[in-house]
Amino acid sequence: MEQAQDDLLTRARTWLAEDPDEETAAELSALIEAGDTAGLADRFSGTLQFGTAGLRGEIGAGPMRMNRSVVIRAAAGLAAYLKAQGHEGGLVVVGYDARYKSADFARDTAAVMTGAGLRAAVLPRPLPTPVLAYAIRHLGAVAGVEVTASHNPPRDNGYKVYLGDGSQIVSPADAEIAAEIDAIATLASVPRPSDGWLQLDEEVLEAYLARTDAVLTPGSPRGVRTVYTAMHGVGKDVVLAAFARHGFPAPVLVTEQAEPDPAFPTVAFPNPEEPGAMDLAFARAAEVQPDIVIANDPDADRCAVAVPDNGGWRMLRGDEVGALLAAHLVHKGAQGVFAESIVSSSLLGRIAEAANLGYEETLTGFKWISRVEGLRYGYEEALGYCVDPEGVRDKDGITAALLVAELASELKEQGRTLTDLLDDLAMAHGLHHTDQLSVRVEDLSVIADAMARLRAEPPTALAGLRVVSAEDLSQGTAKLPPTDGLRYYLEGDYKARVICRPSGTEPKLKCYLEVVVPVAEAADLAPARVRGQEILDTVKKDLAAAMGL
Repeated sequence: MEQAQDDLLTRARTWLAEDPDEETAAELSALIEAGDTAGLADRFSGTLQFGTAGLRGEIGAGPMRMNRSVVIRAAAGLAAYLKAQGHEGGLVVVGYDARYKSADFARDTAAVMTGAGLRAAVLPRPLPTPVLAYAIRHLGAVAGVEVTASHNPPRDNGYKVYLGDGSQIVSPADAEIAAEIDAIATLASVPRPSDGWLQLDEEVLEAYLARTDAVLTPGSPRGVRTVYTAMHGVGKDVVLAAFARHGFPAPVLVTEQAEPDPAFPTVAFPNPEEPGAMDLAFARAAEVQPDIVIANDPDADRCAVAVPDNGGWRMLRGDEVGALLAAHLVHKGAQGVFAESIVSSSLLGRIAEAANLGYEETLTGFKWISRVEGLRYGYEEALGYCVDPEGVRDKDGITAALLVAELASELKEQGRTLTDLLDDLAMAHGLHHTDQLSVRVEDLSVIADAMARLRAEPPTALAGLRVVSAEDLSQGTAKLPPTDGLRYYLEGDYKARVICRPSGTEPKLKCYLEVVVPVAEAADLAPARVRGQEILDTVKKDLAAAMGL
């Protein structure tokens, strides 16, 4: 035991000697002086793993936290990988959001790239992630880095890596970069000049805004009235500029959440999907009575939409917005392939089939969706939409907001609403009712245990419906590479489907549920919704029991 504690203290002191950040150095020094072996063990029990989501974790000292030491190593590993791929002297674009330490992490990344013989360019200020994804292709870069933790809790930050095609990394690039990171012996071995990189000006943002012209139809209606929240993130200025550029009425802001604030003081979690996160937006909407409410997450790559509902406001599910945008693009004459992740609603496939368009399913994440050949539109249920893949090969909450506003404006001119169009889609293709069982944990072993239990004792029935197909997606399928997930199909006309997987970015176990309830006429819609929710509620209850939760 003493030997283990001595080893822990030695590793902590070695890390402290190299820590370039006064705050994390002070944190670590205090732990050492206090003899807090539990706190040290928590920070030195391993290293943050670099994967296809890059890095993401709580800010703090040590290799199990997000800090400047970890970021410098990650940047050095990425630089070594790029040079090994023949990109010596290539350009790396760096963007960042307004979270704690984001600007520091971006500056360190630029310094490491410059020291490694690559060229670096940093976006002019905290900007939405899609601006970075756009800038990679616009500037002909070999890679890009976005410092962001998206919609994670305030104390988190992250490090997202894109390659020169403007898409996020996938295997085997992630493993190859991780190996280069592991090969970094000391920070002293990483050259970090104090200057030499390019600080970009507003031209890159102007070019992104000009590219948004491609999303809308010239002369289309632009009359929708909107309440907008940036959720304390970086979306406000770009959304306002985009709406003004295209002649939409200026969105009414949720002022309490309009400006960037890394503390996210008005929300428990800065994610429009989380309970309570939209309360201020709905209160503002009650005051001004807009046609729709639009929200971005803090780095503005996601877009949430709410609609009037019985005197109040209802958040549309990501699957509903995904279907609405697909129907709108079909109406606009879009050609190409529609794609979605396997956890998203099967309605997209039916819309594509009816329009004689290609359709593909991918693993979860836009790193997969953006790589679909011939992609015209991609989405996934977690509020992510790629509506202009030639401009941004990633989810983009700004262009999605523009397209939602155009659709709502067209429907408004016809005396109709987004809800009316959803009803049309239900009558044409069946009511695709989706829901989610999401369990946030403190101890990640809870997720591993639940998945192991499902694999050892898979359910034979859910909601009284027999499980007719059970797939362990870790084995891969004919069309999908392996991933940690389980997929079940249930018997009967409802085409019920369940997918369970650990979240790739948060300490959550997520189960995605869908039933398809036949609808013959408008009078069937209300009972179909009741029936669909009844089935899914029972599936959730039975599934939780099967997982021991």
